[in-house]
Amino acid sequence: MLADTDAGSLITAAQSGAQWGYTLLSAQLILIPIVFVVQELTVRLGLVTGKGHGELIRDVFGRGWAWLSVSTLVVACAGAIVSEMSGIAGVGLMWGIPAPVSTGAVVLFLVLMVVTGSYRRVERVAIGIGLFELVFLVTMVMADPDPAQITDGLASFPIGDNRYQFLVAANIGAVVMPWMIFYQQSAVVEKGLGVDHLRMSRLDTGIGAVVTQLVMVAMLVTTAATLWADGEQSVDLDTVEQISDAITPHLGDTAGRVLFSLGMVGAALVAAIVASLTAAWGLGEVAGYRRTLEARPREAPWFSVVFGAVLAVGAVIVLSGVNLIDLNLFVQVMNALLLPVVLGFLYLLARRALPEPYSLRGWYGALIGVIIAATVLFGVYSAVGGIVGGGS
Repeated sequence: MLADTDAGSLITAAQSGAQWGYTLLSAQLILIPIVFVVQELTVRLGLVTGKGHGELIRDVFGRGWAWLSVSTLVVACAGAIVSEMSGIAGVGLMWGIPAPVSTGAVVLFLVLMVVTGSYRRVERVAIGIGLFELVFLVTMVMADPDPAQITDGLASFPIGDNRYQFLVAANIGAVVMPWMIFYQQSAVVEKGLGVDHLRMSRLDTGIGAVVTQLVMVAMLVTTAATLWADGEQSVDLDTVEQISDAITPHLGDTAGRVLFSLGMVGAALVAAIVASLTAAWGLGEVAGYRRTLEARPREAPWFSVVFGAVLAVGAVIVLSGVNLIDLNLFVQVMNALLLPVVLGFLYLLARRALPEPYSLRGWYGALIGVIIAATVLFGVYSAVGGIVGGGS
C-alpha cells in the first residue's frame, strides 16, 4: 500500500494543490474507502484461491482475456516505472546529479536487490524505504494551512472546468492503479498466506489505504498552504525542483529540500520495486514461466528478463528529455482510462471465482458493484473530458 503513493501520485497531488488549492482535497478523502474496497477484493482473491490475478483470469475467463488484462498491466507498469524514474531523476537534478547517474544507480540497486534477495528481504527493504513518505505529514503541519481555506476548498467542485476534470482523472489513476491489484494478489500468494490470514490482511490493507491517502493529502495541503496563503493564485509546477521549492518556505531551504528528497525518493523506490516485480509476476502468470523471488536468475530466466526490461524502458524514456511533470500526469490519466478493464475483471472474479462465504453476493455485492461502476465512469469521464478539452 505504501507503493500506492508513488512519485507520480505525489507529483499529481502537488500539482492539484498548486493549481486548485484545496478544491481536490475532497477527492483524496473519497478515494480512501474506494482504494480499500479494491485492494481488499484483491487480497481476498489471492488468499482464498491461492492464485495470482493473471492466472485467475486465465482459469476463469480463458487465455485470450488473460492476455488482454496482462497487456494493460505491462503498459501500466511501464508507465509507473517512468514515473518513479522521473521522480528520482528530478530529485537528483536538485542536488546537481545528472539524470543518467541517478537513474542508472536506481536500476543497479533494484536489480541487485531482487537478484540477491528473498521475498521477505525485498519486502522489508521496500517498507523501510517507503516509510520515508511520512515526512510529508511533517511538512503539512509545518505549512500551517488555513482552516477557512480548507473548508471552502472542500465545498468547491468546479467539475465543468476541463483542467479540473483532467486532475480529477489523474488523482483517480494515481490511487486506483492496475499494477497494485496484480501485485497485492501475487504478493499474498508468494508469501504462502491462506484464508486464515484474511482478517489480518484486511486490517493491513485498511491501515495502508488510510496512510497512503494521508500522504497524498499531506502533499496537496502543503503545496496549497504555501502557494495559496494570500488567496487564489493558480500555479503550474513544471519540474520536480519547483515542487520542492513550493513546499520549502516554511521549513528552510536545506531542511525542506532534504525532507522533500527523502519523501520523494522513498515513494519512488518502493513503487519501482513493486511495479517492476508486478510486470514480471503478471506476465509469468499468463505466459507460464517460473516466477518467484526465491529462485536465482538462471532458475527463472524470463522472470529476470521481464523485470530488467521494464526498468530499462522506464530509464530510457526518462532520459529522452520529455517534460517529467506532464509525463507523470498523463501516466496517471492513462491509469484512469484502464479502469474499465482492470476493475471489471476484479469485480467479475470476486463474483465467479470465490466460493461461499467469500464471494460477492447480496447487498454488499451490489454496493461494491455501484462503487466500482461509479469509479470507472467518473474516472473515464474526467480523463476524456480533460484530454479533449486540453485540460493538461
